[in-house]
Amino acid sequence: MRRNQPRPIANRVVAITGGARGIGLATATALAREGARVAIGDLDGYLAIEAASTLGGGAIGLAVDVTDSVAFTAFLDEVERQLGPLDVLINNAGIMPTGPIEDENDAMTARHLAINLHAVIHGTREAVRRMRPRGSGHIVNVSSAAGRVPGARAATYCATKFGVAGFSEAVAQELHGSGVEISIVLPSLTNTELVSGLKSMRGLPWIEPDDVAARIVETLERPRFEVPVPRAMGLVLKLNQILPFGARSALARITKADTVLSDIDDAKRAAYVERLQRVKDRV
Repeated sequence: MRRNQPRPIANRVVAITGGARGIGLATATALAREGARVAIGDLDGYLAIEAASTLGGGAIGLAVDVTDSVAFTAFLDEVERQLGPLDVLINNAGIMPTGPIEDENDAMTARHLAINLHAVIHGTREAVRRMRPRGSGHIVNVSSAAGRVPGARAATYCATKFGVAGFSEAVAQELHGSGVEISIVLPSLTNTELVSGLKSMRGLPWIEPDDVAARIVETLERPRFEVPVPRAMGLVLKLNQILPFGARSALARITKADTVLSDIDDAKRAAYVERLQRVKDRV
């Protein structure tokens, strides 16, 4: 296939974690529309099955707790048993508790790291083990604009998303020449439950889950490592990376990154916070 020709999506086997809601569901829908064979994995297995039933094309929904490495591996095994060898893994599952670092307890920190970072590491490792021997495959790790531009009152979230970006870049070096691709997706504030109650921020526009899904489809067709959403935001992220700390701090004040999580609409965020607490109490 010529380098400038898009790689077809049809018939590729795609597994998506956190796929029953938000960005994950939008991505599953977009890929199924292109003819991919999609597996939705979600902590809420019933919701995953319900979501898959709306996609057609033989999509499946499976329960998976990505913080349980054995269960995550079993999920990928079952995807391959039902759909065939894994072509694409999209590590999308994530949470975003907010608040001052001194108010965050150890249990929430541990869960934050387990879902947002450790699960991405484990999923990537499992995908590489399956893909490298075949000399093909694509791993898409969903980071965040907060993986390049940190914001106050989301310190652990930013740490996990910076971690995803750094980890993925290191793995990209390991995979060079292997035929296996890896990408990081850096969405701006996306209109999902995860960011409910947050206010706008200069330089980081509000986007929709379908915007992220469209960019993921583009990336699978024409692989690239770093995928900002929207595309134009990439300039802001690159500028932030080359500035010294003092200038970055000034930029954070200008863009309100230092205060965007200080003025949250608690009423709008209540349902998400309550669901996070329910999940924490179950595990």
